[in-house]
Amino acid sequence: MELNFLTAEELAAALRAGEVSSVELTDEAIARIERDDKAINAICVPDFDRARAAAHDADQARARGEDRPLLGIPVTVKESYDIAGLPTTWGMPPHRDYIPAEDAVQVSRIKAAGAVVLGKTNVPLGLQDIQSFNEIYGTTNNPWDHDRTPGGSSGGSAAALASGFGALSIGSDIAGSLRTPAHFCGVYAHKPTLGLVAHRGMVPPTAPALPTRSDLAVVGPMARTARDLTLLLDVMAGPDPLTLGVAHDVTLPPARHERLRDFRVLVLDDHPLIPTGSAVRAGIARVADALVDGGAHVERHSPLLPDLTEAAVLYTHLLFSGFSGSFPLEAYEQLRTQAAGLDAADQSLDAARLRGMAFSHRNWIEADSRRELHRHGWRRLFTEFDAVVCPITPTPAFPHDHDPDSMARRIDIDGTDYPYLDQLVWAGVATMPGLPATAIPATRSPEGLPVGVQLIGPTLEDRTPLRLAELLEQKIGGFQEPR
Repeated sequence: MELNFLTAEELAAALRAGEVSSVELTDEAIARIERDDKAINAICVPDFDRARAAAHDADQARARGEDRPLLGIPVTVKESYDIAGLPTTWGMPPHRDYIPAEDAVQVSRIKAAGAVVLGKTNVPLGLQDIQSFNEIYGTTNNPWDHDRTPGGSSGGSAAALASGFGALSIGSDIAGSLRTPAHFCGVYAHKPTLGLVAHRGMVPPTAPALPTRSDLAVVGPMARTARDLTLLLDVMAGPDPLTLGVAHDVTLPPARHERLRDFRVLVLDDHPLIPTGSAVRAGIARVADALVDGGAHVERHSPLLPDLTEAAVLYTHLLFSGFSGSFPLEAYEQLRTQAAGLDAADQSLDAARLRGMAFSHRNWIEADSRRELHRHGWRRLFTEFDAVVCPITPTPAFPHDHDPDSMARRIDIDGTDYPYLDQLVWAGVATMPGLPATAIPATRSPEGLPVGVQLIGPTLEDRTPLRLAELLEQKIGGFQEPR
């Protein structure tokens, strides 16, 4: 395998052994991007001159005897992170010329760890889509099938990894934005426990980079192996030095188990609000079979599982109430009028989205209280299980759909159409209660598309799903280069 597809762990070992230089790795990565990215369009903001300078500095540092976790390793960064001197637009045309003066805290951390930043990866408009296209940078294609999306909103990062454009990337996730692109492109991603990883500087253009904590959103690592996820998470984890970081360090507990046969796993493939497509069912089944074959204790049902219908509605309310918080007052009042006109019997997710956008502060407090009950339910479940395996979305990557009205789009699940945004319910299983979730490749669809699943773990026990991901990678295989 060529250097561009070696893991970060393998590249670090080669660099330490003097078998290759960072300058060589960086030049090769840049050459591959210049050769192949015209068809993929993953790297929307290249930063090759500074990357070459950083690689030269990394080689000099290693010659002095320095050794940092990512020293000399080429990586990419999602466009939504501030990098001093490069545009941060979130795909929004009015901000195409906005250039921040400071790096986001995670960009600072990976640079301090020695990473060589090749550039920024493409995103959807405002980060609000399960695809990655915008008027500024165009459309990112799935490396496995250019007529299909790589997912969103970290789709550029997933496509870059699958194409060999750097060994690691950093993204973000509020509605599966790390996990869905990993699933669609056949790579790995980890949605950390809510609050574990500081996200200052991952903010909309012109917004101040404040050390605030999001209600649902996280930032996290993407890679081509489970072990590389852990490597990058260890660099990223920890509170913001401007807030809790003043007094606290993070020491994550070890994984609950080291051997597959010691894991207790709940496997889910049915959701009450949307069917699971046959290709994704096959992925879940392959992982379940591997768990059983490895001696793990596997169950398909548990009375301890929090109600998935209530969880999906609650997640939808919280997610869309956050979206409407910045709407003009007139638009918000129109939403409240529309929501008041809904039939009380309408419990569809479309209705939940409208009700969420019309939330009052009182509504949000009530929803937050119900969320705490769900968190308590998950704590009880994780006394009986170590992880939950479930889908990320109901289907593999779907064809590009640029209808500007996302509410009008449809998703095809084994020949039947469903509302496009309903596929977010599986992402919400981990997002609403703030649980860690690791996306892993599981199988290929009959069309040859990647199919991933997510491994959900207990709060602040991120190493447990990450270790399970590593064990499953050894059992069923992992990333494969697109062909």
